[in-house]
Amino acid sequence: MRIIVSGGGTGGHIYPAITLINNIKKLVPNAEFLYVGTKKGLEADIISREQIPFVTLDISGFERHLTMKNFVVAGKALKAVMKARSIVKNFKPDVAIGTGGYVCGPILMAASLMGIPALIQEQNAIPGVTNKILARFVDKIAVGYKRALSYFPENKVVFTGNPIRDDILLSTRNEGLMEFSLDTTKKTILVSGGSRGAHSINKAMLEVHKHFANNYRVQIMHVTGKNEYDFVKNGLADLGVNLDKVDNLAVYPYLYDMPKALAATDIAVFRAGATSLAELTARGVPAVLIPYPFAAENHQEFNARELEKNGAAKVILNRELTGEKLINVLEEMLASENRLQEMVEASRNMGKPSAALAIAEMVVDLAKKTNY
Repeated sequence: MRIIVSGGGTGGHIYPAITLINNIKKLVPNAEFLYVGTKKGLEADIISREQIPFVTLDISGFERHLTMKNFVVAGKALKAVMKARSIVKNFKPDVAIGTGGYVCGPILMAASLMGIPALIQEQNAIPGVTNKILARFVDKIAVGYKRALSYFPENKVVFTGNPIRDDILLSTRNEGLMEFSLDTTKKTILVSGGSRGAHSINKAMLEVHKHFANNYRVQIMHVTGKNEYDFVKNGLADLGVNLDKVDNLAVYPYLYDMPKALAATDIAVFRAGATSLAELTARGVPAVLIPYPFAAENHQEFNARELEKNGAAKVILNRELTGEKLINVLEEMLASENRLQEMVEASRNMGKPSAALAIAEMVVDLAKKTNY
């Protein structure tokens, strides 16, 4: 079985693709893959490390208003469609998968027009432009949120949830606590603004750290992002918080074992990217969500509101975020063990830990329909 996979630009499109590839391999161990991305996207680095054959298209996204750049982009798009057709013709896939990002457009379009079965996976509650267009051509659409169902043809769309890595669920709470030398009697708060960090969250956290320093109920693991680490360390020093003398606060530039950190977590303070939320709900972790305000179609806020609506999270908009507000929300969540457990159950009820395997099975079924 030969499978073309395309998704790029951000980790939110790339990591679901890798997870799907790994789950397809469980079903079809000898499956062959070709990944189509761009040179400039994160996929160029990430996919090469996964040792998956990788080819590129020279394509970029359109501006959302009329500019001269859009004429250049349109020219690139036409060339990309022609190259995509050549890639499909030469590789002869049994099925094509798209996980989002503008690079998916040409390759999924070419595959569909050449009679290759195709599936797109939409991670967000509000679908992206590329997937809305591709929906007319592909055979199946797997969505991460029920809210997204209404944007796609009823005969094609399936609510599966979003794919998560297998290792997210491997560790127990005690294993997570031991990995980071955490106190088993305290509530653990995990804070992360993503791999690059989030300045607004890091700034608010300075007051949060000061408030909870040496607190007997709470311990905090704060992942700042590599470029923000010095800002946080210096900011805490200015507030008189010496991390060497405080036993319940830990600040990291980056965490290489996020699955174990999540296993130890009682409350998460996160952005609202679809993959992160899928991991939180798979483990049943209540959250304070601060959506990234510049995400396309404001999709992070819509993602966050889905968890809030179901009782699994509290939402603070980025423009309203202050240290005081974050402290108040955290204290409210910590004040009632019963209420926190209700949020745990609400989060767990939203989780779809088997989403990746369900989508992989859809892909394999589609591949069986290919006729050359």
